[in-house]
Amino acid sequence: MKKLFSLMLAFFVFFAGCAERESTPVPVIVSVDEDESLTAPEVAVSGAGEKQEVIEEVEKVAKEPDVIYVPTPNDVVAKMLELANVQKDDLLYDLGCGDGRIVVTAAKRFGCKAVGYDIDPQRIKESLDNVAVNNVGHLVTIEQKDIFTLDLGKANVITLYLLPSLNVKLIPQLKKLKPGSRIVSHDFRMKGVKPDKIVELTSSEDNAQHKVFLWTAPIKKRNKMKQAGDDVVSQAKFESTPVAIGGLSSP
Repeated sequence: MKKLFSLMLAFFVFFAGCAERESTPVPVIVSVDEDESLTAPEVAVSGAGEKQEVIEEVEKVAKEPDVIYVPTPNDVVAKMLELANVQKDDLLYDLGCGDGRIVVTAAKRFGCKAVGYDIDPQRIKESLDNVAVNNVGHLVTIEQKDIFTLDLGKANVITLYLLPSLNVKLIPQLKKLKPGSRIVSHDFRMKGVKPDKIVELTSSEDNAQHKVFLWTAPIKKRNKMKQAGDDVVSQAKFESTPVAIGGLSSP
């Protein structure tokens, strides 16, 4: 009887163990190298240096736009290109190209080459569509890049519609432009740098007043007292704007 009881107990323990194994999920252990990015698991790299480059590239592409996209009115675009005195042999960079209207207009109106840069995939798609519709693919290139990583040295004309702080952030890159290169900014000045000319106009598209600033390389330092007064005006303009404007995904 004692042996029979022991045998029955062994069977009971065996079947209970089976039932527990069936009902308990088997844990899956995934080993991830501490410096490997989960956003790019398919990328095979051979060394730590290459692995870091992949991570940095993924982070670069995944960067969010700095501000909300608001397009520059077309008549303001025309004034920007006019003030920059764009010529057929110029190379124009639009930093934050939005739907590509500046680079497309420059190519169609002046026959110059132009490159539009933006970080937002949606803006890149819109720009490429705009280039295709207007048949200027032989003159215009659109690239998804962070504008603060660009070498601007090859450009003759730079167009901007960025917040004042972002204009200032670009100064080290703009200082490398060739003498005689032109920089035009829609609505916002560049703290610490004296503009060569400021033009005001009222757009027929939004019935609002706009400013276009022009600088010529090499860019010039401002008088400190004059700069302080202009900063107050620029800040007031920014604070009165109902939405965030310009930025890495505009004009």
